[in-house]
Amino acid sequence: MKLLEKNLQDPFWKEHGIAVPAFDHAAMMEETHRHPRWVHFGPGNIFRAFIAALQQRLLDKGLVPYGITAVETNFADLIEKVYKKHDNLNMLMTMNPDQSVDEAVIGSVGEALGSDPKTDDWQRLQAIFRNTGLAIVSFTVTEKGYQLHKPDGSYTDAALQDLEGGPARPSTFIGKLAALLLERFQAGRLPVTLLSLDNCSHNGAVVQASVREMIRYWEKKGEVTGAFADYMEKDVTCPWSMIDKITPRPSPAIQAMLEKQGLEEMGIIRNDHGGFFAPFVNAEKTEYLVVEDSFANGRPPLEEAGVIFTDRATVEKVERMKVCTCLNPLHTALAVYGCLLGYTLIADEMKDPELAGLVRHIGQEGMKVVTNPGVLSPQAFLQQCLEVRFPNPAIPDTPQRIACDTSQKVGIRYGETIKAYGKEAGQLRFIPLAIAGWCRYLLGVDDTGRRFELSPDPLLDQLRKQMSGVELGAPTDVHAALQGILSNAAIFGSNLYDTELAETVEAYFRELVAGSGAVRATLKKYVTKDK
Repeated sequence: MKLLEKNLQDPFWKEHGIAVPAFDHAAMMEETHRHPRWVHFGPGNIFRAFIAALQQRLLDKGLVPYGITAVETNFADLIEKVYKKHDNLNMLMTMNPDQSVDEAVIGSVGEALGSDPKTDDWQRLQAIFRNTGLAIVSFTVTEKGYQLHKPDGSYTDAALQDLEGGPARPSTFIGKLAALLLERFQAGRLPVTLLSLDNCSHNGAVVQASVREMIRYWEKKGEVTGAFADYMEKDVTCPWSMIDKITPRPSPAIQAMLEKQGLEEMGIIRNDHGGFFAPFVNAEKTEYLVVEDSFANGRPPLEEAGVIFTDRATVEKVERMKVCTCLNPLHTALAVYGCLLGYTLIADEMKDPELAGLVRHIGQEGMKVVTNPGVLSPQAFLQQCLEVRFPNPAIPDTPQRIACDTSQKVGIRYGETIKAYGKEAGQLRFIPLAIAGWCRYLLGVDDTGRRFELSPDPLLDQLRKQMSGVELGAPTDVHAALQGILSNAAIFGSNLYDTELAETVEAYFRELVAGSGAVRATLKKYVTKDK
C-alpha cells in the first residue's frame, strides 16, 4: 500500500488501526489552492507532528475548509521526496510511554512549495502573498533561521548579500520573507500575522526585529519606500508563542514497523546537510502550544484543537517556566553528561540514578524563582518531564541531538535563573554542575578517555581553542581555561565572575578533569550526597 490520496478509502487503513482524514482531502486541496489562508515555512518534523495535526483536527470537525501551504526554505528535496511523492500526506506515529503506537495519516497540507526565487514556486508564493485572505505566515525554521549577524555582531555573508541585493533575488529566510511581505504591501497594505513557532525566547520579537532590520536597510538603499517600513509596524503582527513537543529524527524501528504492515516507500532519507526525514514522523504524545492572541487578519479556531490563546505577558511566563526551569535546562544537562558517559538515548539516561538526580535538583533550583503563568502548572509540567516524557523508552531522542548549539542556549536555560537569584546565586549547586559539565564536554573526550564527535555549534571553534590546554589527569590552570567562557556575557547573559558561581563552576570542573572516571565520581559525590 502506498501513501497516496487515491488509497485513503482502502480498507487497509482500518484493518491496521490507522486513522485517516475524516474530511474530503481533494476538496481541501482545491480550497487551499484557491483561497490560501495559512502559509508555513519549515515543514519538518515539528510541523508535521504538531502544527499540521492541529489543523487536521479542525478539518475533521468541519470547523475550517482549508489546509496549510507548506514551504521549504532550504531543502527542496523534502518537498519533492516526501510531500509531493505522497500527495502531501504524512504518517504520524505517536509513541506512548507504554510503548504502544497510535498511527494516523495527516492530510492537512493543501499545497507544498519550495522557495527558490528562480522557480515557478516563488511566483506562486508571490501570488499567495497578494491574496487578501492570507491570515497567518508561521515558521519552524530554528533560531538560526532568523539570524542576520555573526557572533561578533557583523553580518553573515548570506545576510549581507540580501541586504545589499534588495528584494529581487533573496537567499536567506528573512530576505525571502521581507520580499514576500513587499508583495503584500504593494497589493494594498494587506494585513497579516507572522507567527514564529520556534523554540526560542521571545520568538515573535526575534522575527519582527530581523524583518524590520532587512526592510530598513533596503529603505536606506532606496530599494523600498518608508511606507513599506510603516506597513511592517502597523499592519503586521508578530505574536509570541511557546511550543513544546519532542519530535526526534525518524526511527529505523518505526520504518520497519510500517513496512511490516505493508506500507511502501517509507525509507529514511538523509540530505546533503546531514538532516534526516521520512514520510513519517515519530513523536511523543505530550504537546503544548501557548500563543499571544494578536492576529491582524483573523485566525482558525485552534483553541478547539487544544491551543491556549492568551496575552503576551502570560506567554512569556510560560516560556520562562519551560525554557529556564522545567524542561530545557534539564535537557541540556542530560545532553552534555550523556555524551560524556556514553549514552545514546535520553530515556536510558533517566535510568541512571546520578543523572536522574541531577536533573531533578536542577528543576528544584529553578522552581524557587519561577513565576506560575496560571495557564499551566510549573510543578505538574516538571513532574511530567521527569516521570513521563524523558523516561519514555519509545522516543529515540539522543543527547547528541540536544547538545547541538549549546552555546546559543545556556544563556536562557541557565543564565536567566542565575539572574533571578541575584546576590544569592552563590547558593546554587546543580546549575553550576551542569555548566561545568558543558565545559568538560567541550574537550571532546568521554569519561573513559575516548574521543567523541562534538555536536555542531556556531561557537565550537572558539570554545575548543579556549579549552585547548586542558588534558585529563594533567595539571591544569582551570581559571585560565574557563575565564574566557564564564565571563562571556554573550553566552550566559552576564559575567558569571560577578557572582560566586564562577568559582563553583571552576571547582567542579577541576574535579571533572581529574582523569578517567572523574565525571562519574563527581556526579556520585555531589548528586548522591544531596538525595
